[in-house]
Order: sequence, then C-alpha cells, then structure tokens
Amino acid sequence: MIGSYVAVGDSFTEGVGDPGPDGALVGWADRFAVLLADLRPEGDFQYTNLAVRGKLLDQVVADQVPRAVELAPDLVSFCAGGNDILRPGSDPDEVAERFERAIAALSAVSGTVMVTTGFDTRGVPLLKHLRGKIATYNGHVRAVADRYGCPVLDLWSLRSVQDRRAWDADRLHLSPEGHTRVALRAGQALGLQVPADPEQPWPPLPPRGTFEVRRDDVHWAREYLVPWIGRRLRGESSGDHVTAKGALSPDDIKVRIASVA
Repeated sequence: MIGSYVAVGDSFTEGVGDPGPDGALVGWADRFAVLLADLRPEGDFQYTNLAVRGKLLDQVVADQVPRAVELAPDLVSFCAGGNDILRPGSDPDEVAERFERAIAALSAVSGTVMVTTGFDTRGVPLLKHLRGKIATYNGHVRAVADRYGCPVLDLWSLRSVQDRRAWDADRLHLSPEGHTRVALRAGQALGLQVPADPEQPWPPLPPRGTFEVRRDDVHWAREYLVPWIGRRLRGESSGDHVTAKGALSPDDIKVRIASVA
C-alpha cells in the first residue's frame, strides 16, 4: 500500500496538454495519484509533483531529485531524458549513463522507483526521424530498471496513444484523454486493478480529406512549430519561469479532473 508518491520529470509529468478549469495543469501523474489515494484511508496519502516543463535530465537531477530524496516517499516516478534525446547530436548511450545515476540515488531512499519509456513517434511528423534514438534510449531504461528492480511504465507499447485524439494541438504533449490512458497504464505497471482499459478502442472518426490534413498541418506549423524553433534558437525553455506544483491534495485533483473528464 503506497502512502506517499513523488512525481519527477518534465512537461509530460507536469501535465502539459491537460489543463483544469482554472488553467492549472492536471496530467497523468496527478490522475495516477488519485488512483493511489483511493486505495488508502481518507487523508492518509501524500503526493508531490516536482515536474517542470522543458527541463533537461541534468536540470531534473539538480533541481528535483534532491527534493525527492529528502521526501523519501514510498513511490517515485522518474521520467527524464526525453528533451535531451530531442536535441541534435545527443547520444542516448551517454544520456542513459546519467539517467542511471539518478535512479541509483532515488532507489537508495524510495520504496519503489517507477521509470518511463519514451513514446513510439512513428506517427509524429516532427519526431518520427528520432524513432531509432528513442528506441535505443528505451532499451537503456529497461536495462536500468532490471538492475534496480524498477517497474516500467511502458509508453512505447501503448497503442491507444497512436490515435491523434490522444495528443494536444501542439502534437508534442498528450490531451486530457491521452493523460488519462497513461495514468491507467501506470496503475497496471504497479499491478493495480484500474477502473478502465487504457487500450480501450477509440470511437470511429470520419475520414479527413487531403485539404483538411494540409490545413491542419499549416495551422500547426504556424502556431506551434515556428515558436518551438524560435525558442531553441534563442536558447530559451518553456519552463524558464515555471514553478513546480509541489504538494497536492488528491481531493482537489478529483475536482479538477471532473471538470475536464
């Protein structure tokens, strides 16, 4: 029975793409925390989300891992390195070495450290050419998990997120439904009975014509791709002025989830 949970990571774990009614983000980790809290007596669960968008692995290790070590929770979820892999010239072997050092530090104080693989990007226009690097990094993540006895939140094999409805308009972050499916998969990774199947089929969509696809691609490039490239050229990060959520009440999360369900 997990009585405390700390989420460590970047935009994926912060919950970008899954805003609540007040604009504050929810995300898979918050939704997963609710699943864990429901297994405990009321009020007997602590949850802290330390994730901040745009952070590279070394930034996560420097800013978030010491806080997670200090809290020494029953469970830590650690998802980092993805932003490093996206950088031109990055070496997944070298990133994995730094990843393992972080897992060693967390495993020394936490009851369980859950690690996360990257998504299969075959259907993401901006990222599909990185599929080989991501697969290599995933192999390292699994090897590290084996060495430290970590459960693996396997997102590569989560087929339901290959549907475009699982993704936000920016095509880089999950939609609320996508975050929900990842939270359910996280429960399965820990052997929990979850309230729904994360691989539940999506309702059929009407076919889109070539004009609609091109129109959507142009809109996406103008609204999301160009600003993303601009930040990279200026050396800026989307998380430069973002503060981590910190400690959250599962009851408050439930209210926000209900508004976006």
